[in-house]
Amino acid sequence: MDNDTSSPPHPGEKAPASSELRLPQLSCWRRAQIPVIASIVYTVLRLIGPTLRLEIVGVHNAVQIRDRGEPAIGTFWHRCIFPAIWMWRNRGIVVLNTVNFDGQWTRRVIERLGFGTAQGSSSRGAIEGLTVMAKHLEEGRHVALTIDGPRGPRYVAKPGAVILGRRTGKPISVFHMAVKWGHTFQKSWDLFRVPYPFSRAVMICAPPIRVPTDANGDTVREKQTEIQSSLERVRDIAESWFDLTEAERDRIREDWSEGGPCHPLASFTIAPAEPPRKSSPEVQKPAM
Repeated sequence: MDNDTSSPPHPGEKAPASSELRLPQLSCWRRAQIPVIASIVYTVLRLIGPTLRLEIVGVHNAVQIRDRGEPAIGTFWHRCIFPAIWMWRNRGIVVLNTVNFDGQWTRRVIERLGFGTAQGSSSRGAIEGLTVMAKHLEEGRHVALTIDGPRGPRYVAKPGAVILGRRTGKPISVFHMAVKWGHTFQKSWDLFRVPYPFSRAVMICAPPIRVPTDANGDTVREKQTEIQSSLERVRDIAESWFDLTEAERDRIREDWSEGGPCHPLASFTIAPAEPPRKSSPEVQKPAM
């Protein structure tokens, strides 16, 4: 499942230390749960991650950022965190991480997988977290955030990526990952999905989006709409990938290859072939 679409940390460089933000007070019981949950989740990731069989569609959209030698702002939906953090591990990417209870055990997991963390969320410390991420971008590190996290609403992009893009001028990289076999937590707000061992997986990478550093309010809103649309496009294709015919997947691969227009899913749905019409029985002419 390894790939080379993003630059790893410099030799000998560790993932950047997390930014510190005053954490909420937790009971002794909750504090005791944090290392236990973190260890279990990390173990599950280490057991399942290496077995996933991954295909990447639109990989050039990520590679072009790497080839230009500039850091990027990775954005993806909360639902696909499991395969995403395995995919992008050990690259020194700084992740915006919530400061609540879930964020505290999550932080331990992702830092063991080679990520840095910037503490913040949409409700607590958002400005502080984005400021730290902007600093890491200016220092040449990639950053990433689950754009509908930490608590939704599901599939509604928050403005963090646009804010970072406008502030730093760095490209916004949009992707989604889906697995063929896995367990979906139906009662979770994000419909979080954990793949089963040896599942096939697919990642769809959209063309990068840039926000001008001098963008006015109208441009910012346009870019926010563009990011929302791009996230929905890669989600729809990835989540439908294993239900498509091979012919439909081939059409998408070709369309999303380098230089392709990267159309949405609806452009590739192939109508089922009509059954051949039965020919009417031949009328026998009477013998003369």
